[in-house]
Amino acid sequence: MLLEGKKGLVLNVTNKNSLGWAIADAANRQGATVGVGAQNERLAEGVHKLIADREGFDPFIADFSDESQYATLREAVEAKYGQLDFLVHSVGYAPKPALENRFIETTLEDFQIAMNASAFSFVRLCRELEPLLKDDASVMTLSYLGSQRAMPNYNVMGMCKAALEAAVRYLALDLGPRGIRVNTLSPGPVNTISGRGVKGLSGMISQVQDTAPLKRPYGQTEVAQNALWLLSDLSVGVTGQLVFVDSGYNAVAM
Repeated sequence: MLLEGKKGLVLNVTNKNSLGWAIADAANRQGATVGVGAQNERLAEGVHKLIADREGFDPFIADFSDESQYATLREAVEAKYGQLDFLVHSVGYAPKPALENRFIETTLEDFQIAMNASAFSFVRLCRELEPLLKDDASVMTLSYLGSQRAMPNYNVMGMCKAALEAAVRYLALDLGPRGIRVNTLSPGPVNTISGRGVKGLSGMISQVQDTAPLKRPYGQTEVAQNALWLLSDLSVGVTGQLVFVDSGYNAVAM
């Protein structure tokens, strides 16, 4: 199995349809012990239900809006696992007005909230957990094409994802001397709680499937399979990269 004997974290998971859960589930089925994060106690109840009948899972709380929780998370992870072979950051949030209003109307407060939750949280998480990452570990996060192209109703999240992708490159530079790989997976629009926060999601999914070179549906399974590649030793030598999982939609003009 690709991840036999490895230990890692997937932060955060909201429900059974989230990309974070798809990745955690796939990693576990490939032999990994996986720590699954939830933002708060309420969401942790859902995580407990997902992992209740499964071996090789452990729950953690990780509220990235609370600075004190980074150290608390590190202490809990170190006590449970010691060191980590992989780390998955699956976090993104913007206040509703920052998505629904015109981009030019974005407030400083909404911008700061979105940037902290969606981009800086990745940098801060890597800094906190760096001592626990093994040499040659794999770190990844999730982005979206709206980082590179203006997408209706994506607005401030496009800026956040662009910052996140830049952070991946600089983290790859910082952590590279230890052999630690840092990459971004960029799925097309997927029907998740986060995805449904963007107005017109169903139309976006239909457009991608109609236009992309691969005329086939894609979703959580395809994202998880590509995540396994990035998390496993099969991706050795790959770092600082943005990998699209959108049936090739990003490569065509129309």
